Amino acid sequence: MAGGENTQQDPGTLTEEQAARMLAGMNDVIRAGEEMRRLRAEMIKVFVGFGWTQDRIARLTDMSQPAVSKQVMKHRSDGPPPPVDLALGQGDRPWLEGRLWALAEDIAETYAASARCTPCVDALTRGRKHFTPENVDALRRLVEDDLRRYGEELPAHRAAYDEIARGLDLPSRSAATPAGSPSVRRTLAHRIQRDRLGGLA
Repeated sequence: MAGGENTQQDPGTLTEEQAARMLAGMNDVIRAGEEMRRLRAEMIKVFVGFGWTQDRIARLTDMSQPAVSKQVMKHRSDGPPPPVDLALGQGDRPWLEGRLWALAEDIAETYAASARCTPCVDALTRGRKHFTPENVDALRRLVEDDLRRYGEELPAHRAAYDEIARGLDLPSRSAATPAGSPSVRRTLAHRIQRDRLGGLA
């Protein structure tokens, strides 16, 4: 018994470890919600940069027009946001991570029962994992494994992955910082790559 502390658990109470395990999932959901709210606010700035009206943005974001107006006014002193380049083949890391995420997600949806990348995609999408270098490397290995197994059925995925992998392995040659925060760029690249895989872009 260290320091005279009774180490036996009172059956009527929770231990700190039990409480931590119980709250971990709740905390993940709360953090993911806060991150999504921040990302939505950043996306509103991007939409303003496209010249979209507040009514249009409100409809797309499922927000009230006054709430959108408040977000726009908050950043008005920053000046007009620089336009975001939507070309697929950009070389900055967040953009490439978004493309990788899209490939993995599409593979996970196509081979839900057997794709190795499915659990990782689910954790990233739900905010339980973040786009750290370690998690991105792990996702790359899982996608590579899935492409070894299903690559003949996924030629477009293989071609896109080869391009993404080269970009992630080499530092970006662009000296300029691209417009948009990393989370915004990752989200845009994810959507554009998914649409390209689906023949929608």
